[in-house]
Amino acid sequence: MRIQLSEHFTYRKLLRFTLPSVIMMVCTSIYGVVDGVFVSNFVGSDAFAAVNLIMPFLMVLGAVGFMLGTGGSALVAYTLGAGSEKRANEIFSLLIYVLIGLGAVFTIGGIAFLTPMSRLLGADETMLPVCVSYGRIVLLGLIPYMLQNTFQSFLVTAERPQLGLYVTIAAGVTNIVLDALFVAVLQWGVEGAALATILSQFVGGAIPLVYFLRPNSSKLRLGRTSFHGRALLKACANGSSELMTNFYMSVVNMLYNWQLMRLMGSGGVAVYGVIMYVNFIFIAIFLGYSMGSAPIVGYHYGAGNRTELRGLLRKSLCIITVMSVVLTAAALLLARPLSLIFVSKEPALLPVTIRAFSIYSLSFLMVGHNIYASSFFTALNDGFISALISFARTLVFQVAAVIVLPVLWGIDGVWAAVVAAETLALLLSAACLVGKRKKYGYA
Repeated sequence: MRIQLSEHFTYRKLLRFTLPSVIMMVCTSIYGVVDGVFVSNFVGSDAFAAVNLIMPFLMVLGAVGFMLGTGGSALVAYTLGAGSEKRANEIFSLLIYVLIGLGAVFTIGGIAFLTPMSRLLGADETMLPVCVSYGRIVLLGLIPYMLQNTFQSFLVTAERPQLGLYVTIAAGVTNIVLDALFVAVLQWGVEGAALATILSQFVGGAIPLVYFLRPNSSKLRLGRTSFHGRALLKACANGSSELMTNFYMSVVNMLYNWQLMRLMGSGGVAVYGVIMYVNFIFIAIFLGYSMGSAPIVGYHYGAGNRTELRGLLRKSLCIITVMSVVLTAAALLLARPLSLIFVSKEPALLPVTIRAFSIYSLSFLMVGHNIYASSFFTALNDGFISALISFARTLVFQVAAVIVLPVLWGIDGVWAAVVAAETLALLLSAACLVGKRKKYGYA
């Protein structure tokens, strides 16, 4: 039977409700990693480094989808909890239409600035044409990519997390099959990988769009709307932490790449690319749980169910702690086989990659709690605290660490920077949860 947001959530029911979102995010990450596997194994490490060099810029442009998805779904869930279904649908429709308009603007601007951005990020004459050709194709799929990110959150709010999972699987299978065809069989290089990516994004964005445009049995449907300026600003404020997280992470990744180009050359960027691809999969588990549980928090906060809110926070922190220990142990044990997937043809990079990933893996002990804390405050419609945690975690602490630690420890300082940053962020997250407990009634 379908689980509704208004129900009481036990551990079992909470895991059942969030599991599709977790699987969905993991699948999305795996499908994203597929591009890297095919490029590194069939095109070469230089092309792999070039793709990873331009990727942060492309991720920045798509981050608005995460902002309107997480921030908007929190507001819509709150509005549904307060008993105003008509207004919730109007806000939902407005956010999707605004997203499509912004996507068109970002696509044009991104293509226009692609070459100078590639040079700014450190692309040399060998890497520049690869960055530009890959980026131009990927940007053509920016609107469906943003829609896919947004609908992942709204399908949970609509009590249809399973549909989100099915859509993600369909998009991912499309990406894998087309990557194998375009890159391995037809040998179209990075252009083939980019084409496979955008075609899979069209699948991931179009299916939910059609679902919400047609009559359906969920609480949400796209239709006529009016301009709710305050609601739009509130959704942007709620989701600002997710926008800033993606933006700052992209900026920090650029800084990492710069440090690595300085210390190791393109080989260092390739090693960091391997870590990032594997990191996407592990982090996706925490992101999926946080995204899946956020509408429940928003609904019960809107309905004034403080007892349920307290229970949700307590249960979630216990679940996140268990996940953190298991994932850290798994990362340390699997450092070598995971590295071999990407650098099996580059024996000189293998020991460096294994050591780098082993150090980086310690961050998984803290990162889940920080992601959940930010998401929890987003669900409470407290965009400021959520953004504060994200801003400090993804920019302030990491920038300081990646600048200072390499001076002290050399290349190992680059890999340890994220561990130091997540540790500091954990202290901040704990302080925010304790400091706001009485205001929101989860004490």
